[in-house]
Amino acid sequence: MKNNYRINDFKFTYSLDTRWRDLDAFQHVNNAVYATYIESARVDLFKRWGIPGSNSGKSIIMASLKIDYLEQIKHPTSMIIGQRVSRVGKTSFDIESVIFNDAATPVCHAVVIAVCFDFNNQIAVPVYPSIVKDHEK
Repeated sequence: MKNNYRINDFKFTYSLDTRWRDLDAFQHVNNAVYATYIESARVDLFKRWGIPGSNSGKSIIMASLKIDYLEQIKHPTSMIIGQRVSRVGKTSFDIESVIFNDAATPVCHAVVIAVCFDFNNQIAVPVYPSIVKDHEK
């Protein structure tokens, strides 16, 4: 499993801190919480792309989430999530994310497959130009 990611490899970053409630019985961040960290960063991209947070009109739905856990996260830790649009298809695209701890060590790698979706008509639609533009940067 690749673990030589660097924060500078990513076009977009999102910062956040662990919370006491993120811990599990083993006193590290629970594996399910990583998905919520990635979700918070992804929502930040949606705002950048002008995607409203509603289930009407132009939106995005998540088709898949794959997470590879590389290291434990202890509390307290300040993290940076690096993100990039790594693939664009006709109606779907991939967001690659890596969570870095406060020592800039990659602690997880994730890929989300997202689909551009018209909630009013309940159909997938072509990938929005703002997403394509961020892929081409």
